[in-house]
Amino acid sequence: MTDMNAIVGGHDILLVTLDTLRYDVAARLAASGETPVLTALLPGGRWERRHTPGSFTYAAHAAMLAGFLPTPASPGPHPRLFAGRFPGSETTADGTWTYDAADLPSGLAKAGYHTACVGGVGFFNKRTPLGSVLPGLFAESHWEPEFGVTDPSSLENQIARVAEILERLPPDRRLFLLLNVAALHQPNWFYLNDVPAAQARRGAPRETAGPESASSEGDSLESHAAALRYVDRQLGRLFDLMRRPCFVIVCSDHGTAYGEDGHIGHRIGHEVVWTVPYGEFVLK
Repeated sequence: MTDMNAIVGGHDILLVTLDTLRYDVAARLAASGETPVLTALLPGGRWERRHTPGSFTYAAHAAMLAGFLPTPASPGPHPRLFAGRFPGSETTADGTWTYDAADLPSGLAKAGYHTACVGGVGFFNKRTPLGSVLPGLFAESHWEPEFGVTDPSSLENQIARVAEILERLPPDRRLFLLLNVAALHQPNWFYLNDVPAAQARRGAPRETAGPESASSEGDSLESHAAALRYVDRQLGRLFDLMRRPCFVIVCSDHGTAYGEDGHIGHRIGHEVVWTVPYGEFVLK
């Protein structure tokens, strides 16, 4: 376990949630060399198999932003990297960074961090009270339709906004940044065959107000994998932007079903939903 007491205060912290990414797809592409950017940074070039704290975006992010990151799939107990201070916690260890606040962004803000969120899926869109809860935990939050699930260039657009945040950040101010990547989420059919973004955008449905309202007709495990290849091609630019040293957590918030045992989607108790990829590393 990383000693977070040696990280907090001396490192920027980047949490990248690859929304809806399945563990089996992530592991397969890493093993076959199809995600070279992530594979080069993950310890041993491999994803860690973990269990999500929630079966859909809102529940999983609410837990993670309270310090409950995906849990190793092996028997525990497993100490946590971050924990709100409360008596009797069985997952707070010597290496856990503890804080006196209701959520991790508030705790890091008390420690001098600027907290920022660049959202992707509808639970970050700030168009409704529900869509404002998660971004409301941060001092600065951003969402645009171009960051959402129906734009084939969503991650490129999000990274451009991250660059703007970093340009404005004083050099002596530490940053905690959450980037919620929407590209893996339904619909993702337009990433098949590496369809150029401009061509795909003409046929892609536009974002609406609901968290998961866009059409996913034509989505499959193959298009899910194609979306991950797109994400990997963009992430190198994100990591190049980040200041050093930076502690990075990259993980999925939950998986999704493409017909397994008759299931489609998530917010269900299926293995492909509860099992997620996880990795952490330091950019030096």
